[in-house]
Order: sequence, then C-alpha cells, then structure tokens
Amino acid sequence: MARLLLAAAVIVTPVSAYVNFAPGAASRHVKNAGLSSSVNLEPMILEIEEPASEANSMGGFSALAAGVGVGAMLGWLNSRRQQVASAAAAAAIAVTPAAANAYVDYEGLAFLGGSDKVDINNANVQAYKQFPGFFPTAAGVIATHGPYKEVKEIFDIPNVDPRITAIFKKYKQNLVCLPANPAYFIDRVNNGLYR
Repeated sequence: MARLLLAAAVIVTPVSAYVNFAPGAASRHVKNAGLSSSVNLEPMILEIEEPASEANSMGGFSALAAGVGVGAMLGWLNSRRQQVASAAAAAAIAVTPAAANAYVDYEGLAFLGGSDKVDINNANVQAYKQFPGFFPTAAGVIATHGPYKEVKEIFDIPNVDPRITAIFKKYKQNLVCLPANPAYFIDRVNNGLYR
C-alpha cells in the first residue's frame, strides 16, 4: 500500500506543477528567496470555450490510473526478467538476416586458381601467380579486358607490350575460357576488396 501511495505522489506532484489556477481565483503572492520584495503573480486566463462534457474532473484520476498501470507493467516485467530477455533475444534473432551462402556450385571452380589451368574470364589476378612472369602485369592486362569467347582473343588486346604477348604465348596451354559468370567476373581485379 505504501508503494502505491508513493507512486501516486510521484506521478501527481510533477503534474500539479503544470496545472493552471482555476478561473476567477485570486492572484498568488510569492516572495523571492533572495530578495526582500515580493512579486505579485496574476493568473493567466485564456478565454476558451469548454466542451459540453466536463472531462477535467477526471484529470487527477486519469494520471493516477496511468501511473498505476505503468507501475504494474514495470513490476510484471521485473518479476519475469528472464522470460522477457529470452523473448527479446528470440525476436532479435528472428529479424536478423541470414548470411548469404557462397556460390560454390560453379562448374569452373577448379579453374579459379586451384589447378594448373586458369579461366581468363572468371579467375582473379592472384590465380596467375603460379606462372612465373605472369603476375601482376600480364594478369592485369587479361583481367582489365574481356569478357572473352576464346583464349586466342587475349592476343587481340590493343596496345599490349610484345613482352607481355610472349608471356601469353608461353602459358597459352594453361589458360581456358569459360563463359563469364557475374559472381566472379566482377572480382577479377580487386578480389572483393572494394566492398
């Protein structure tokens, strides 16, 4: 019972600070704490038409009822802390998006650097490190052009140094040309580091 009275006092006290004086009430006489003179406060009365129903008579009770309702809700949540925490965690997990699965069903996965053959359309520039002299310059030339339909199209790239073309010829048997896959073609140069 004491808690109920304390809750009512805590809720109603701040509310009373915002309540205007009743119309027709006498002015309040307030004395300043630091000064010897007093200040005469006149109530501010606005001419507002009251609605037909008198809802103001229930104002204090409504504030008390709202306070009791909020207190009851907080008390219930406090007594069931673990259940509320479990429900909040379950809700957070339910709305968390699932991680995207990697695209590993690609038939040319072995040609992305896992064998002695490299796919010129989908392999990253790092896959060419296994061929001496190929990385980074010759690999960069292949990766920045394309997509290719055949391996021999790498010899048609404009403005390529003859030394690079010689490297292409040296490792031509180690290059394959599979159709460009959007999941791998975009990462040929940066290997996903720009994301």
